[in-house]
Amino acid sequence: MAKKKLEAEVLEHGENAIEQQETAGLSQSQIVLRRFVRHRAAMISLFMLVAVILFVFTASGLRFGAGRDAFVVPGWWHYSITDMPDLEYEKCPEGIIGCPSLNLIPGKGFGLGDHPFGQDDIGRDYFALTMRGAEQSIMIMFVIGIIAAVIGTVVGAVSGYFRGWVDSLLMRFTDLIITIPTVIIGAVIGYRVGNLGVFFLGVYLGLFAWTGLARLVRGEFLSLREREFVDAARVAGASNRRIIFKHILPNAVGVIIVSVTLLMSGAIILESALSYLGFGVVSPDVSLGSLISQYQDSFTTRPWLFWWPGVIIITIALCINFIGDGLRDAFDPRQRRRISRKEREQAKTVEKATA
Repeated sequence: MAKKKLEAEVLEHGENAIEQQETAGLSQSQIVLRRFVRHRAAMISLFMLVAVILFVFTASGLRFGAGRDAFVVPGWWHYSITDMPDLEYEKCPEGIIGCPSLNLIPGKGFGLGDHPFGQDDIGRDYFALTMRGAEQSIMIMFVIGIIAAVIGTVVGAVSGYFRGWVDSLLMRFTDLIITIPTVIIGAVIGYRVGNLGVFFLGVYLGLFAWTGLARLVRGEFLSLREREFVDAARVAGASNRRIIFKHILPNAVGVIIVSVTLLMSGAIILESALSYLGFGVVSPDVSLGSLISQYQDSFTTRPWLFWWPGVIIITIALCINFIGDGLRDAFDPRQRRRISRKEREQAKTVEKATA
């Protein structure tokens, strides 16, 4: 009986019949989760991103505030960014100071050692500095992403739904913000509030990072507001607020999520660039960009001082981009999952048998 039902569905829908049979009886959220879990690159990136975040925050601990009045939650790593142990040079080749003690070759002293990422010019542990810099950059990335997502979604939704003078006013304001280069805005903000901590820096940068998302959401709303389900909601007496947030917004969530993930990956690059130029996180605190800037002259003699911050920046940005790609495929109902060779052969066999 089940085989005859499958044959009928294959005749009517082709290869999509297999997927329709698997998702029968599932809610939309369950279907989205099922598609996302099957996206290998997205799942690998998600696990890597979570692992990096947990490793960074547990290693360096948490520090709220600056200076002596800061509230510190210690991590599992035994050095902090303020400790200055003796500078190692005896085990380093060719008279180089502060070489890394990390050894990943089994059987030859495998382990982290006392200074796995080496030491800087004054003896500070570079592993502690890198973990603290990664913690700061990740916090700024999430703060910018959340604030820009909220502002951009609201502005784009209101503009695209109401159109008319509301649309013109909001879009002209958006165009005004877009015309100002992001680096200049970030440099001014970083110069003014960089010493207040990463949270305030992220908040101020987030207030200017929503423009691209707002224009994408507006375009999606302009298309969706003409659909039949919106007309049906109006006839049923639904308010504009309910139509926007209960009917149209869930159908635009794919575009929003992909845009926010790209925005977050761009945010960590922006913060690193500002700190590299000296307008982001300021001393005595550190970020990945400030570490690259501070030790760029050591690239030829001690390249590990340049490598580790760059590797973490690239890893986080790539993970977020792959996660966004997986979420886009999961939320887009037009995306078809990749059918295995066995399922494809089964569908072709049924089609030939019933031809």
